[in-house]
Amino acid sequence: MFKGPTTIRDHSFEANLFARRAFIAFVFVLVLVAILFINVYQLQVTSHDTYQTRSNDNRIKIVPVAPNRGIIYDRNGVILAENKPVYSLEGISENIKDLDKSLEKLAKLLAISEQQQTNFLNDLKHNRRFKSQILKSRLSEKEVALFSVNQHKFPGFSIEARLARHYPYGDTLTHALGYVAKIGKKELLKLDSENKTKNYRATRDIGKLGIEKFYEDTLHGTVGSQKIEINNRGRVLRTLSFTPPIPGDDLVLTMDIGLQKAAQEALKGMRGAITVLDAKDGGVLAMYSNPSYDPNLFVHGISSKNYKALLNPDRPLINRATQGRYAPASTVKPLFAILGLNEGIITETTKIHDPGFFQIPNVKHKWYDWKPWGHGTKEDGYKVDVYKAIEESCNVFFYDLAYRLGITKISNFMAKFGFGEKSGIDIFEETSAILPSVEWKKERYKESWYVGDTISVGIGQGYWSATQIQIANAINILANKGVHNPPHLASVTKQGSTVKLINNEEKEPIIVKNPHHWDIALDAMHNTVSKLRGTANKAFKGVTYDPAGKTGTAQVVKIAQGEKYDEKKLKEKYRDNAMYVGFAPFDDPEIVIAITVENTGGGSSVGAPMARKVMDYYFANKAKEVASNP
Repeated sequence: MFKGPTTIRDHSFEANLFARRAFIAFVFVLVLVAILFINVYQLQVTSHDTYQTRSNDNRIKIVPVAPNRGIIYDRNGVILAENKPVYSLEGISENIKDLDKSLEKLAKLLAISEQQQTNFLNDLKHNRRFKSQILKSRLSEKEVALFSVNQHKFPGFSIEARLARHYPYGDTLTHALGYVAKIGKKELLKLDSENKTKNYRATRDIGKLGIEKFYEDTLHGTVGSQKIEINNRGRVLRTLSFTPPIPGDDLVLTMDIGLQKAAQEALKGMRGAITVLDAKDGGVLAMYSNPSYDPNLFVHGISSKNYKALLNPDRPLINRATQGRYAPASTVKPLFAILGLNEGIITETTKIHDPGFFQIPNVKHKWYDWKPWGHGTKEDGYKVDVYKAIEESCNVFFYDLAYRLGITKISNFMAKFGFGEKSGIDIFEETSAILPSVEWKKERYKESWYVGDTISVGIGQGYWSATQIQIANAINILANKGVHNPPHLASVTKQGSTVKLINNEEKEPIIVKNPHHWDIALDAMHNTVSKLRGTANKAFKGVTYDPAGKTGTAQVVKIAQGEKYDEKKLKEKYRDNAMYVGFAPFDDPEIVIAITVENTGGGSSVGAPMARKVMDYYFANKAKEVASNP
């Protein structure tokens, strides 16, 4: 039997082969270990700071804390705008045992609407289970108490409180204070452009109108922060540090809430505005526009139904004191008298013939006086001087004066009193109205100025329009014989014990050629109230103080030549506006008042009696203060 060749193993070769493989494997492992150590070194040493920061970012969170908004006070320390806790019923999804059953019971207990339930369920779906969501906000004290005694039946639900703006006097101060409301897209863009976004990270509301908007930077404050530790699900574990926010400055206004309420009461049921200035410094004591509305509606988000109700023909959203454009009518006649005296067109003794109408030479058109037979008497030859012209509000005297002055002198002089430009009052809702001039008409209508255009301007009509705050400011300058204290609403900011005066600068005074010209116009305004023929005498009969003033009746629509104004034939919106301006006491003015009442008739019958009501309150209240602080 044949046998094959026998294989002889080479143990030496195999040993060498094993040794080489073992060496390669060792080197490979060594390389891997080296790579591992290099990587560990990089993570632990080289990139330590980077990964430490990233780790902290996952573990530590900075939460902004909103500052408390500054409080607004009136001049006597009465709170006009404050921050009040608002109670909300909120629920945490992961803690609620039976959501549907709980909602059903809560709806019956607290009258929660279907819409509120739907919103709550949507919020739960789109937010984390441990985050609290609002079911119903602005709970009443009764609702809070009702839930509190039943809270054990609703695990996962609780009452939470936060601060919200509140205006205790509601519609009394709306057009002056304005309001705050939820920050919108426009405000966000504006904050971003002004690099203020960071300071508003925790703020929900922002000033929308009035003082709240104008002094937003003052009232808002500086955002604070708290450093918190969270787990991998975002749940707060503990607070590591806290930087408190700096509250906004408090604001003290020049307003007197008592006088403001008196103005509101006087205008009750009518459209118009009343402005009262402190004659000593131009501070606004009262500024009420009627109709008004409750600003608290906007703070919590006004409903579409409530907002539509404000879009009615009476236009309650308009501040008639600063945005309403009215013909100033006869309230500017004292200013015309000073201009005429200053230009030498008239003197203190100049008299004109008043037949009840005025005509430009060689022109048929007649401009009629409100008194068809004129203001003169048979005894004085039907002549009228500047005193009588203001006292009885003679139109013919001022038609003639305006004709001889010309529009350029009129426009230049009235601009010094602030007509045609914003008064600079510290709210943004203001218009400059129209002070007509040759240039203005050319630009506005592409037409030349005619002499006939000037005649109506002489009695504050025609193209001329003014806001009430402009008129009040002009009369304040007049009452102070040229000293100009601009109108303003705020006078002081307060942060703790730090008090800062604001808006206390005078403007350049108005200088006339002869200071006696001021006295002539002011004496005539005094006669308007004190003399029997004065157009405001009846309204102020029996007062215990010494007022001066000027009535005005502004036409709203043109009356054709030869036709007579018949109130009964006109629609209510086309009837005259009643105007009044005045100040008191005559020898040392403390207050200046301006009244505008839409479509109610004459300044003597409506404006002056209304001014008396407000002035009566002021001086009666002052007498009480003197009596209590002798």
